[in-house]
Amino acid sequence: MTSPTDYLRLTLDPVRLAVLGHAAVAPVDSEVLASRLGIKPRRILVEVGRLREAGLLDDDLRLDRRALRRVAEAMPRAVPADPSLLHGEWTAEELETLGKFFSGSRLIGIPSQASKRRVVLERVAQEFEPGLRYPEREVNELLHVFHPDHALLRRLLVEDELLTRAEGVYWRTGGRF
Repeated sequence: MTSPTDYLRLTLDPVRLAVLGHAAVAPVDSEVLASRLGIKPRRILVEVGRLREAGLLDDDLRLDRRALRRVAEAMPRAVPADPSLLHGEWTAEELETLGKFFSGSRLIGIPSQASKRRVVLERVAQEFEPGLRYPEREVNELLHVFHPDHALLRRLLVEDELLTRAEGVYWRTGGRF
């Protein structure tokens, strides 16, 4: 079985990554792929051999999705929430909620339950200094540090009245101060 570390080492090579991408949709055709990449077919054959040896390509030169699932299952689970995120006056229940939805400093999910979502949003809102005005671009950059869907996070902060928006500028108006 390919370990997550070995998988990353293998896929850091752009040619191997291209082979895997091609194999995800069709069997690898070394001539076609070499032509697309502007390299010699021999290089494709070498990389196909490495990927087969690692168990990522099956006998038909297709991506072995089961192998990818095994790699994903072997990956370490979420790390605890970064302690710096948990400073402030939080109840034990709120700390538990924050611990479930943050991995390190990343927000790994947005709670569907309103009370838990409010706790998470209040924590994110603390990143904005009360009284300061932030252009939308800066808000997006800051929120993207926490979660890839910064637009959703921004909208939720405004809807929960933790941030206010006017003419493309945001400022903190709610949450714990």
